[in-house]
Amino acid sequence: MNVVLVDPAELAPDGTVTLTDARAEHVRTVLGATAGARGRVGVIDGPLGTACVERVDGRAVVLRCDELAPAPPPRPRVDLLLAVPRPKVLKRLWAPLAQLGVGRILLTSAARVEKYYFDSHAVTPELWRTRLLEGLAQARDTRVPIVTVHRSLERLVANDLDRLSGDAHRLLADVELAGTERPLTVRDACRELRTDSRVLLAVGPEGGWRDDERALLGERGFTAVTLGPRALRTDVACIALLALAHEALEATAATRRAVAATKP
Repeated sequence: MNVVLVDPAELAPDGTVTLTDARAEHVRTVLGATAGARGRVGVIDGPLGTACVERVDGRAVVLRCDELAPAPPPRPRVDLLLAVPRPKVLKRLWAPLAQLGVGRILLTSAARVEKYYFDSHAVTPELWRTRLLEGLAQARDTRVPIVTVHRSLERLVANDLDRLSGDAHRLLADVELAGTERPLTVRDACRELRTDSRVLLAVGPEGGWRDDERALLGERGFTAVTLGPRALRTDVACIALLALAHEALEATAATRRAVAATKP
């Protein structure tokens, strides 16, 4: 935990918050903080900053959030359309997704997704919010990814995709591209994007997208990209794609800054 996250509802009018859960235990035992110590704090979906430990009272810790930034951090520019993986995979994936940075997560079905996955505890706000907050606390961020669940890929694409993803640049991860003559990489696909562009990554089930699903997504503006010839598990593919997409967006922005700096 690299930042203590607090819910806005926990903040008293005077800016103090009383912690009695695992966060208090972390402040007391891991950080070894005593009255007067300062540490990082963040308001969920709000600003980051620092807080002062006012007192440690038994198992409770009282913080005063007196130095917060004027605005929350920007929402990550990468979104994820994810065919629901096996419940145990999804459970361990929530926190890393938040650590790497994702603005929105669209959980969807696909032909090779078992229907019972949607009835598992892994696909519930109670679990995903807890795991996402764990990831944010590690990454020093406050912006909780927006999660929506869609039991039909066809209905998602036809009715909700444009509303939820807007004009994001849409990329479809497809291992089948690896054997083509010049497969497109994530960096290549992001090379010409504006500095404020968003990216929506589509990751299929571990059995892969079917041809009709590739065609459906292609019709809605998804460009296929490759991660190489290896067939990856969902959690590995998501982590690799998010890391590559963020790196590509930053590289593109850095190039544009450098070009702008050379202009008279």
